Amino acid sequence: MIRFLLYITYPYSIPICKPLEEEIKARGMEVKWFVEVAETKKYFKGTEEVLEIQEAIDYNPHIVLTATDYVADFIPGIKVQIFHGFPANKRKGTDQFIIRNFFDLYCTQGPTSTSVFKAKSEKLKHFEVVETGWSKVDPLFPLKKKEIGDKPVVMISSTFTKRYSLALNPDVFEEIKRLSTIGKWHFNVVLHPLISKEVVQKFKDIQNENLTFYDTTDLIPLFKKSDVMLCDTSSALIEYLLQIKPVVTFRNNMPLPSYINVTEVSEIEKAIEYALSMPNEIIEQIKKYANDSHPYYDGKSSKRVIDATLAFLAKDKSHLKLKPLSIVRKYKIRKKLNYWTLKTYNKPITIDVSES
Repeated sequence: MIRFLLYITYPYSIPICKPLEEEIKARGMEVKWFVEVAETKKYFKGTEEVLEIQEAIDYNPHIVLTATDYVADFIPGIKVQIFHGFPANKRKGTDQFIIRNFFDLYCTQGPTSTSVFKAKSEKLKHFEVVETGWSKVDPLFPLKKKEIGDKPVVMISSTFTKRYSLALNPDVFEEIKRLSTIGKWHFNVVLHPLISKEVVQKFKDIQNENLTFYDTTDLIPLFKKSDVMLCDTSSALIEYLLQIKPVVTFRNNMPLPSYINVTEVSEIEKAIEYALSMPNEIIEQIKKYANDSHPYYDGKSSKRVIDATLAFLAKDKSHLKLKPLSIVRKYKIRKKLNYWTLKTYNKPITIDVSES
């Protein structure tokens, strides 16, 4: 039986891996979890089997599906990056597609990410790339049209990066508080899990009949309930746009034509009103952007990920070069996990899946 390991760090990766867990179990294969940060375990529902590091090694997985930028290279099995978010263009002039030499296969979300990773694959020759779509958004589909009610719903999402976070901006906070007392709209607020408890408490304290705070990593139900989003640079805005609903961004550092970007607090209210009018020019830009980012609307990306990983496990990989040593990065992951070993896997295994 093929053994899968779902490898994560923070709570926001749980809804990325949950659809994969369901797909693996539906096929009658084995799946367990490894979580780098103990605090993350409190977000599980109790049905998951979560391993410690030595247990993960002894489990001897064939496939490690990783919603992180790196992975413990000394765990057996092929290493597959499934990503913890869409590229959000937070920093100008930086490469968002860094190859850290941990992965054998990248399962990409759509053309905007696939093209870059394939170009790097052709150059470096130690990994492969398959476009599958992203497992996290499977529950978003099929899309269902939502009529805007008498009190439209505005979802607020924010990054934890201090420089860009609207939740950490005191003037934006006061404006959200003010707008929630007017009663034109209902606000559903969810913040990044790494935002401080003090900021979370501030938003909890201003809850009223027009504003609700949600302590959750499962954003899709909130996506579906809302009509528009107010965001900053969080990659959640890209997930949200897949519904073909407008997003108002506050001081996004690389605003696109598909965003309604504002730079002043005084502009937020009018921007939300504009978004709720569903302007044709914005909707057309969103459709184009969504298709470039994630052109899969069938809710079957998890199936494609598992198909791709099983095919990769079985295929001849003799053409792939050995992964670079990356000694410093491997030292750091050993230090983080407090697990010291010289063992590493620089070449992906091959198994005849038909006989497993």
